Amino acid sequence: MRASNLYAPTLRNTPAEAEIVSHQLMYRAGLMRKSAGGMYNFLPLGWRTIRKIEGIIREEMDAAGGQEIMMPILQPSELWEESGRWAAYGAEMMRMKDRHGREFCMGPTHEEMITALVRDEVRSYKQLPVMLYQIQDKFRDERRPRFGLMRSREFIMKDLYSFDKDVEGMNESYQKMYDAYSRIFTRCGLEFRPVEADNGAIGGGHSHEFTVLAEAGESSIACCTKCEYAASDEKAELKAIVAEQEEMLPLEKVATPGTNTIEKLADFLNVPTAKTIKAIAYQTDKGELVLAFVRGDHEVNEVKLINLIEDAQELNMAEDEAINAAGGCPGFMSPIGIKEGIKVIVDHTVMHMYNAVTGANEVDAHYKNVTPERDFNKEAITVADIRMVAEGDACPKCGAPLTMSRGIEAGQVFTLGTKYSEAMGATFLDEAGKEQPLVMGCYGIGVGRTMAAAIEQHNDEDGIIWPRAIAPFEAVVAVVNAKKDDQLQYGEEIYAELKQEGIDVLLDDRKERAGVKFKDCDLIGYPLRVTIGPKAVEEGVIELKIRKTGEVITCSREEYLEKVREILKTL
Repeated sequence: MRASNLYAPTLRNTPAEAEIVSHQLMYRAGLMRKSAGGMYNFLPLGWRTIRKIEGIIREEMDAAGGQEIMMPILQPSELWEESGRWAAYGAEMMRMKDRHGREFCMGPTHEEMITALVRDEVRSYKQLPVMLYQIQDKFRDERRPRFGLMRSREFIMKDLYSFDKDVEGMNESYQKMYDAYSRIFTRCGLEFRPVEADNGAIGGGHSHEFTVLAEAGESSIACCTKCEYAASDEKAELKAIVAEQEEMLPLEKVATPGTNTIEKLADFLNVPTAKTIKAIAYQTDKGELVLAFVRGDHEVNEVKLINLIEDAQELNMAEDEAINAAGGCPGFMSPIGIKEGIKVIVDHTVMHMYNAVTGANEVDAHYKNVTPERDFNKEAITVADIRMVAEGDACPKCGAPLTMSRGIEAGQVFTLGTKYSEAMGATFLDEAGKEQPLVMGCYGIGVGRTMAAAIEQHNDEDGIIWPRAIAPFEAVVAVVNAKKDDQLQYGEEIYAELKQEGIDVLLDDRKERAGVKFKDCDLIGYPLRVTIGPKAVEEGVIELKIRKTGEVITCSREEYLEKVREILKTL
């Protein structure tokens, strides 16, 4: 490929809407352009990287036993009604009707479609295990698309689905995918951590997110400073913090005017926030009131909370009328005095507090000396881990401190069990001739997200620094002055030699100033620049610049090829 023919419109200025580095650099380096909110055109350089990531994924999926297929993007509502997710999936699903009034969705995921496909073909345990995958566009109507490819409405995903005869087989398939994902992200040149994760709308059993470490990431992960434990902040398990035992003082109601926040309350009573109990009131998408209580210096983990509530898909802040009707008082709530039948969930740390402060369910009033183990009606509450992990919390495995990091979720693996196969009647005959539900797993990688994550990890003030495996081109031959025939011809010869060597190389033969070419090379991030200038023509001296380190190496025509091979092996 010659740069004079390449459609790669680079920009010197960053568009105002691009908030994070990867979004900015994908615009500036000419990798993509916006078509609508959360939807993008991939230009040739961006698409080359996408295809290289897809190539790595295909190689590893095939090596692990996966077989590639392609399913329709448009999915009939009937399949989703079978699984019970048509009404439950929520507003992110893009729905439509055809001319006959039949309902469809633009696939946000393909569990229903693949289950129906395999249900109609697999009859016997002898046909198992089966692992099928596709690389295809997915659609989710994000409330607020942002950060370029990080959160978009249309995105490219690899999704593989495993079908086994039992849980042991499913776990083997899960481990194969876990290992394959580790190889994929390693080959893409990324620093990542597999972390325990919540299954979310997919459902099923256990799950791991493959999180690429980056400050711009939307995911927050907790990692142990001693053992290998790592989990997303949504999933991180937390043991109850047991307060030092105190003499239990008698419960006392006190006037606390204007103290409708934890900070105001702690200041008014001159107590630490860790001695207070915070109340958060929610309503589910079905209108059910849920009252959550955590220690005053802690935050509610809404993912943990919603997982405790049957049939709930969303949580919203509760209306004051609903709180009052339950016997509560906004800003002054506690479980003491709440009407029977209201869902009250208390973090397990709260139950180990002594002489704490909580609301009295009256305006401008609180209870002092609350010992929840004594004062809360344990038959009317649910006690569980519902708090958000924080820096320094104890590891649930070994007790060492946890540290928090930011990351980008680029892939996730799930065990599904029989969630979809039972709902949709996907069965097989076992060795005894008895009908059994297929045992499933699903495994996704965001291809565009992986590209964005690579840029977030590999960049500097001059632009992108691509890992060699996923760079749009491994090397660029930059002719200093392409208007001079001798330099251009020399560059053509070097370009041909590198191509002959099997190197994915671009010839920058544009009749631009050398400074423009060099800036574009750094902005786009080609791993190696081979510079052909007057010294090459007159003295046979070729200059090699390594993008990652900025190191410049000069070598002769006779030795440059071996040096190029040597450098590329390290990138």
